[in-house]
Amino acid sequence: MAFNHKIEKLLFASRWLLAPFYIGLVFALAILLAKFTQEIFHFIPGVLASSESDVLLFVLTLIDLSLTGNLLLMVIFAGYENFVSHIDVGDDAHRPSWMGTVDFSGLKIKLIGSIVAISGIHLLKQFMNMEAVNKEDLKWMLLTHAAFVISGVLLAVMDYFASKTKVK
Repeated sequence: MAFNHKIEKLLFASRWLLAPFYIGLVFALAILLAKFTQEIFHFIPGVLASSESDVLLFVLTLIDLSLTGNLLLMVIFAGYENFVSHIDVGDDAHRPSWMGTVDFSGLKIKLIGSIVAISGIHLLKQFMNMEAVNKEDLKWMLLTHAAFVISGVLLAVMDYFASKTKVK
């Protein structure tokens, strides 16, 4: 076996070094679930005494955590399938339809879309609680959100042009 072939086999096998990262993200998903559950149990006892604004902030917090969980799951599945190995769960009826179809380009767009949504929800929470928000912090949050939006648009435009220039 040629030396360069051995190097290539080693390089190809090195993709498995990413597997612990994805397992770590599964733990992060479990931590997110713990925080989601904590938020629910913390809010429920005082729900009847809560204002409409407090309820909306609570719901936005749950949506924020849920979107973050979706983002994690997307990265786990798509990242593992794109960079490590195919996930073979057989003919499981519960397998998400997008699983195995999201390439790296699609993952980037989905990630930035999720980040923009999470950032937008976080901003909305701040706007709903304006009296307690530092105006300087709000300005930086708005600028950061705008940077995410602009980055997303630029990524989408670049992917569009890249798809049009691919050799067929």
